[in-house]
Amino acid sequence: MDRHGFAGKVVLAREPGGSSFSEHIRALLLNPANHIQPMAELFLYEASRAQLMAELIIPSLSTGKVVLCDRFTDSTIAYQSYGRGIALKTVEGLNAAATCNITPDLTIVLDIPVEKGLERARSLKKEGFSGDRIEQETLSFHKKVRSGFRALAKKYPRRIKLINATGGIEAVHWQVVNLIEKRFR
Repeated sequence: MDRHGFAGKVVLAREPGGSSFSEHIRALLLNPANHIQPMAELFLYEASRAQLMAELIIPSLSTGKVVLCDRFTDSTIAYQSYGRGIALKTVEGLNAAATCNITPDLTIVLDIPVEKGLERARSLKKEGFSGDRIEQETLSFHKKVRSGFRALAKKYPRRIKLINATGGIEAVHWQVVNLIEKRFR
């Protein structure tokens, strides 16, 4: 058992994806060849989430496990509402429906200036690969998304925490670890 008592109690998930069906939706959403209308994109994210909730998240939570998910409803608000311009009320309503009104206890946002974040993302890709469909969006789009995350952190300061991600991997890692230890101590 680890020093925090979480060994065997943590389930990892990601969005979009995380289940067989949801991974198919992920492939559609991230494929740069697909030109998806904003509302269709939102419905695909919510369909992926609803499936992940039913197959993994709700069963895990019901047995007392901790679910650590890479992206969730706050990402949908930032990308689809702030980034795409879909009404916040619409995104929030669909998030609530897809999650059965389950919200995270903690959301950690790795905050970094857009230009630096895109540079990092692109440096991790294989040569000749120009990024997924979302990474290929305009600088203006990504700035709106960052603004959305920052606005959400202001609106929900107890639940959403911004981590300065301009440092190296190890520095960012320890900021996250310290935040989690402090929250769940």
